Amino acid sequence: MNERRDLKRHKFAYYMRVLDDDTLKLIGHLSDISNKGFKIDSQNLIASGINFRLRMDLTSEVSNKAYILFSATSRWCRVDPLDPLIQNVGFEISEISSEDSAIYMRIVERYGS
Repeated sequence: MNERRDLKRHKFAYYMRVLDDDTLKLIGHLSDISNKGFKIDSQNLIASGINFRLRMDLTSEVSNKAYILFSATSRWCRVDPLDPLIQNVGFEISEISSEDSAIYMRIVERYGS
């Protein structure tokens, strides 16, 4: 499969939960991150092209807020090559406030490798 991403992704070296903001159901845990999107490890199969309102839990190292909110679209979903019970899901951020965007960029800078 050809790589269509134009921004370099960073492997994510810190445990951070991503939840559906409407249901507060766990979607997955961040596993890599870029300026415009991210990949999560999930126990659920997530179809591509689905728009989500997501909540990302934060640590005190990146913000005094408990979480950020944003909209993102699922772009792909594949079985994890090391664990067949885990799905790797790619998301593209479609809408985020300027305040939460600044926090998101701090996460990219601090925890991306």
